[in-house]
Amino acid sequence: MRGDGILKIIDAHLHFSCRPGFNETAKNISQVEFSAQGLRQEFEEAGVVAGIIMSTPSREPNQPSGSPEEFVLADGTVEGLLSCVGVNPERLKEDDKELDYIEGELKKRGVTGIKLYPGYFPYYVYDSIYDPIYELARKYQVPVAIHCGDTQSPKGLLKFSHPLTIDELAVKQEDVTFVICHMGVPWMIDAAEVTAKNHNVYTDLSGLIAGNKEHVMKIKDKRLYVEYIQQALVISNCYNKVLFGSDWPLVPIKPYVEFIKHVIPEEYHEAVFYRNVLTVYPKLNEIL
Repeated sequence: MRGDGILKIIDAHLHFSCRPGFNETAKNISQVEFSAQGLRQEFEEAGVVAGIIMSTPSREPNQPSGSPEEFVLADGTVEGLLSCVGVNPERLKEDDKELDYIEGELKKRGVTGIKLYPGYFPYYVYDSIYDPIYELARKYQVPVAIHCGDTQSPKGLLKFSHPLTIDELAVKQEDVTFVICHMGVPWMIDAAEVTAKNHNVYTDLSGLIAGNKEHVMKIKDKRLYVEYIQQALVISNCYNKVLFGSDWPLVPIKPYVEFIKHVIPEEYHEAVFYRNVLTVYPKLNEIL
């Protein structure tokens, strides 16, 4: 809490990039202004003091997996942002320089973790193709955030993105910290159990809804959906390992904050919206 009693919020999962697709998402799904000014305004309205960009890996043959244009849109950038460098496993096989690029990103002050996209890429997270990535995570003491659950693309393969796959990974790589993104939606109980069982696994609550303000409010009133999320959290009883994230621009931030406040018992708000994120992404302490 701030001294004035207002809850401070860190958005542990958002997107902020010139890559194609985000403008269309903002226009057609969430109806937010996808610009630096738009994000600044949403942060201010929602009480967000910092955020973590999940970089999307390039599929183009002549572009590195990371994203040199992250942090910058046509109208500028936003203070208080760090990022997780995105990984394309196909490029790890094809390009000897890819791992060097990712390591170079991890040396930057503004990079605080690594992001994997199983489901979008047909590899289980415990596949040996990712072993060099986990070595880098260990070397630089950064977490690995992992897309889990549904994929926006119908071409994605859900067997690779099921949160139960993180259990085997967490056991094999017990000294690396992992974040199950999206609480593995729709497999939230599975994601919560993997989080509770493994000391090195956390989960974020990003992307549980995609839509505009009216849609968020409508889902907030869907008792069965809200109670399903709450059931997973109650069964696992590990609110100290749950992080707030919005997945902006899939959803406007302030209504989504209100939705998550509705889901999480008030006694855990400060932990979920602020304290837990600092444990997982300690570089945030340098910019706050």
